[in-house]
Amino acid sequence: MATTPTPPDVPNSFRQLSRSQRKAFFAAWLGYLLDGFDFILITLVLTEIAADFDLSLTQAATLVSAAFVSRWLGGLALGAIGDRFGRKPAMILAILAFSIGSALCGFAWDYWSLFLFRAIVGIGMAGEYGASATYVMESWPTSMRNRATGFLLSAYPIGTVLAALAYEVIVPAGGWRWLFYAGIVPIALTLYLRRSLPEAAEWEAEVGGRAEATTSSVLFAPNRRIPNIALAVVLSGALVLIFSRTGGGAIPYLIVLTVLCLVAFAVQLAGRMWPVMIAIMLTVFCAFLYSWPIQSLLPTYLKTELGYDAGQVSNALTWAGLGYAAGSCLAGIVGDRLGTRRAYVLGLFVSLAFVFPVFALPAGNVVLLWVLLFAMQATSQGISGLLPKFIGDHFPTRLRAAGLGFSYNVGALGGAVAPLAGAAIAEEFGSLGSALTTLAVSLTVVVALIIGLDVPARIGRALRVPSDAPALSTPERKASSGS
Repeated sequence: MATTPTPPDVPNSFRQLSRSQRKAFFAAWLGYLLDGFDFILITLVLTEIAADFDLSLTQAATLVSAAFVSRWLGGLALGAIGDRFGRKPAMILAILAFSIGSALCGFAWDYWSLFLFRAIVGIGMAGEYGASATYVMESWPTSMRNRATGFLLSAYPIGTVLAALAYEVIVPAGGWRWLFYAGIVPIALTLYLRRSLPEAAEWEAEVGGRAEATTSSVLFAPNRRIPNIALAVVLSGALVLIFSRTGGGAIPYLIVLTVLCLVAFAVQLAGRMWPVMIAIMLTVFCAFLYSWPIQSLLPTYLKTELGYDAGQVSNALTWAGLGYAAGSCLAGIVGDRLGTRRAYVLGLFVSLAFVFPVFALPAGNVVLLWVLLFAMQATSQGISGLLPKFIGDHFPTRLRAAGLGFSYNVGALGGAVAPLAGAAIAEEFGSLGSALTTLAVSLTVVVALIIGLDVPARIGRALRVPSDAPALSTPERKASSGS
């Protein structure tokens, strides 16, 4: 694909970035690393929590889903703050939210208190994704924005690896609560961010203090404020009942109610472009359905079907996490050369070459398993380093933080559905490995087709609504290599 040359005075490598641009990236990268650290802690201590609170493992596992209950709210509320007051304050608030929520988990006295505190972590995590991604993208030149998001998302798996190492040191000596107390450390980062970072250049130039409509003014207009608060309360209640599995026979109706509430918010945020936002949500939902069954059920597969011990499983997950991190960086480099969509689709199809060998490999081939997991996660999960750039291109600057944060985190509900889908298919097939292969292959192809055919942007252009969002105003084949 022919690309427009980058002007000589525009940075096109990390070394050419200004000191403030590099500082902006490292601050956001560190915040996202700590986000990954705090979010994954609950998965490491489920058995300890179940024993302490006298819960079944099934009930304890719903605590993992607790953060998904609130992610939509974090993406929406902190995104609206980012659109109105700037990317930097939204990023600081997000770090405060997941840090305080994680520390509170250490003080939990029963199931519901821990569920609530995990929901606070979810608000912060969702806000951090949208705020950090938009902050780095809008601080870097357009020719490097795939690298900006790819390098940024490499922080998350490194945070999860550090969490696993912290678990080995802290929990045997002090118990599971001290692991959560450690989650308050990121608050120190917010003091540094507040004092030393500039605001994102693109937001400052295009929005700044202007009085034009942003997501904040849309959601909290005088005639919408009270109805939207009520809508948020209803939606939150429905999600709590669904993911805590306390909704009983009403769950199908609660799911319908949830969908209607989410569409109502999408219509307000995107106006006549709401079908574009829905298409992006469905894309992200499918992406979580191909990636999260493996992330959430891979340890179970390795222990039950291959018979590996805890040390072998830990090593395998470490190599998978490193593959995720390396793949995110590689995705950013390739994305700036080939274009976002082409690189994304290429990575997805390459990943299919590793899915079958991973789950066909018999027990005993430990080193080969590490290599295959590294390659699979580098191409399948790592390619999602392009997702913030892909989503962000569908929204103008004044609506980008909330548009990206809300769309992504609603789609992320697929992460809560994924383990259930994997377990259900495993019961049908009689093999967890076959179930994971089926989900990974089928949903990878679906996501590749949606992105390859440019479905969200095609819908937007078909609606013929004027928009200065990059993906909607100009087809990617005419855009620069940063598109």
